[in-house]
Amino acid sequence: MADSKNILSDVKEGILYLTVNRETKLNALNFATLEEFRDIFNEVSDNKNIKSVIITGSGEKAFIAGADISEIAELNELNARKFAENGQEIFSLIENCPKPVIAVINGFALGGGCELAMACHMRVATASAKFGQPEVNLGIIPGYGGTQRLTYLVGRGKALELMMTGDMIGADEAKDLGLVNHVLPTKAEAIEKAEEILKKIMSKAPLAIGMIIDCVNAVFNQEENGYQTEANSFARCVKSGDYKEGTSAFLEKRKPVFKGE
Repeated sequence: MADSKNILSDVKEGILYLTVNRETKLNALNFATLEEFRDIFNEVSDNKNIKSVIITGSGEKAFIAGADISEIAELNELNARKFAENGQEIFSLIENCPKPVIAVINGFALGGGCELAMACHMRVATASAKFGQPEVNLGIIPGYGGTQRLTYLVGRGKALELMMTGDMIGADEAKDLGLVNHVLPTKAEAIEKAEEILKKIMSKAPLAIGMIIDCVNAVFNQEENGYQTEANSFARCVKSGDYKEGTSAFLEKRKPVFKGE
């Protein structure tokens, strides 16, 4: 996968590393960067060389410090809805990716940066990471799904407090709230932790992993019966070659070799 203008990419041992590369802008999300994420995740699902994804930001100061304020300042009532819907659509591609996606958060994850991190399946942070939805300071609200995902992750009361005050929280508090899975001292250690998690996941049955993502996402979809999604997915797993390999390997006391089919 070739680098985009604003996102560096590299594939190693099945892991796609994506680095938002706008360090002088604290990796702020502009329209162009969002569209690059759309193009990348439209390719990830069908790319057999990619088994999982890590997203991080360049430098040490910020993961993504928010949306590009110069672009937000140009919004009007007519295009603001499309602005929000476009971001929601792109972040939904990340959330519904059938391959595990981990955000490694270094420094500021604010506004759209926090929203992007929440769209990932898991989050690993450095000790210096800061999280927040400060849109209220601009007279607006989170528009890329933040009002929904933050509420699901940390609960109604805390989500309301964070969004209405615009306050930032540190990595340890974010972990206590359930916003972050792990906190490590440095960015290098955080990436190593994400790699450790992904390598363990990649040793499992790929079809089952994708279906777990579908089923968990169904919890938050009011139009979907999550229990039915689970039952349907369970049946699809049993039809797969991975199921036959996994059960045979268990009975034969050997390690399974899954092929994702």
